Amino acid sequence: MQSNQTPPAFTVSELNNEVKSLLESSFRIIQVEGELSNFVRPGSGHWYFTLKDSGAQVRCAMFKNRNHYLNYQPKNGDKVRVRAKVSLYPGRGDYQLICDYMEDAGIGSLQQAYEALKLQLQRQGLFDQSHKKTLPLQPKRLGIITSPTGAAVHDILTVLQRRFPSLPVNIYPARVQGNEATDEIVAAIETANSHNTCDVLIVGRGGGSLEDLWCFNEARVAEAIFNSRIPVISAVGHETDVSIADFVADVRAPTPSAAAEIISPDQAHLQLRLQQLHNRLQHNMQQKLSRYQEKLRWISNRLKHPGDKLNEHAQRLDDLELRLSKAMQQAVTTRQDKLQQLQQRQQRCLQQPRISALQQKVNELGHRLEQLSLQYQARQQLRLQAIAGRLNGVSPLATLERGYAITERPDGKVIQQVKAVNPGEEIHIRLQDGRIRSQVTEVIPDLL
Repeated sequence: MQSNQTPPAFTVSELNNEVKSLLESSFRIIQVEGELSNFVRPGSGHWYFTLKDSGAQVRCAMFKNRNHYLNYQPKNGDKVRVRAKVSLYPGRGDYQLICDYMEDAGIGSLQQAYEALKLQLQRQGLFDQSHKKTLPLQPKRLGIITSPTGAAVHDILTVLQRRFPSLPVNIYPARVQGNEATDEIVAAIETANSHNTCDVLIVGRGGGSLEDLWCFNEARVAEAIFNSRIPVISAVGHETDVSIADFVADVRAPTPSAAAEIISPDQAHLQLRLQQLHNRLQHNMQQKLSRYQEKLRWISNRLKHPGDKLNEHAQRLDDLELRLSKAMQQAVTTRQDKLQQLQQRQQRCLQQPRISALQQKVNELGHRLEQLSLQYQARQQLRLQAIAGRLNGVSPLATLERGYAITERPDGKVIQQVKAVNPGEEIHIRLQDGRIRSQVTEVIPDLL
C-alpha cells in the first residue's frame, strides 16, 4: 500500500544551512589563485572582494581579525593567492571563500593590459596637456553618452535639474559594459561630432569592477575621445576608479554627478549673485541720487538776486580791469628790461667778431715779428762774422800769429821808432804766446 505522505519541505534558510554544512565539511583548507576585483573595505574593517580568472569568479570575504595581520595592501587588478575554506553566505545563498591569509601573486592579466595600453597611448601623446580643449563657461547644449537606463544618466539629469534645468540635453545611448560597449561608445562619440549641436560631452557610467569598466580602457574609445572636436568630460565609475578614458579626456570628473556639476552653472548661485548685483545697483543708485540732491540744495543756496549778481560781476570786472592794467604795466616794464638786456647782448655780440679779428691780427703780427726777428738775427750774425773776419785781418794779434812781435813800453804804449828809446831802458816784446821783458843795450837807427 503506497503512502500519500509527501516528504517535508525545506525552508530556504534550512536549505542554505544544509548546503553550507555540506560545503564546509567536504573541503578542507585550500589555496586559490586569481585576480582581485570589486574590492571593498567598509567601516567594519572586513574585506569583501571577488577572485576571478578568464572563465569564472568567486566571492570572498576576509574578516578584520585576519586581515589585520597582513602587511600586504591589496587593490583591484592584483593577482593574489589566498588560503581559505569553502562556505556559503545563507543570507543570499551565495557560495563564497572565507580567507584567513593572502599574498601577492603578481599583476593580473587585465591590470597588465591596462598598464601596457596606458604606456602606449602616453608615448603616442594622447595624454599631453597641450591637446586638452577648454570647456565652455556656459554650455548651450550638453551631450551625454552612457546607458539610457543606468544610474549615471539619472544622476546627471538630477544634478542638472537642481542646478540649471534650462540647459538642453542630448542623450546618445550606448552600452557601457560587455562586448558591444566599445563599438557603441565610439559610434556615439562620432555621431555627436557629426551632429555638432552640443558644445560639450559627458562620457561615462557608474562604478563597477575593472572588467565592468573595461570598455573605457579600450584603445578605440581613447582614440575617439582624442579625435573628438567637442570637449569631452570623462566620468567613469567612482572617485577611486581611474580609466584610460580619464587620461585622454579634456577633463576628468570623479563621478557622473560631479561631471554634471562641473559643466552646469548653479542656478541658485546665479540667482543669488543676480540678487546681490541688483542690491548693489540699487544701493549705488540711491547713493548717487542722494549726492545729486545734496548738490542741488547747495546750488539752490548759492542762487542770489540778479541785481546782486550784476553788482558782484561789475565789482569783479573793475577788479579785473585794475589787475589787468597793473599786469600790463608790469609786462611792459619786464619787456623793456628784457629789451635792454637783449640790446646789451647784441652789442657784445657785434663787438665780439671785431675783437676776434683784432686778436687774430695781433697773433699774425706776433708770428711775423718773430719770423722777422729770427731773420734779422741771422743777417746780423752773418754780418758780425764778416766784420770779425775783416777785423781779424787787420788785428795785431793776427800779425803776431804770422811771426811778428810788438814792442811796448812797460806802460803798454807801442814803440814805433828806435829813437823813442834809449839804451838802458826796459822794454816789453809782445809775441803770440806771451811777453818778453828786455833791456835796450844799443839803439841802431836805419840808414836811409
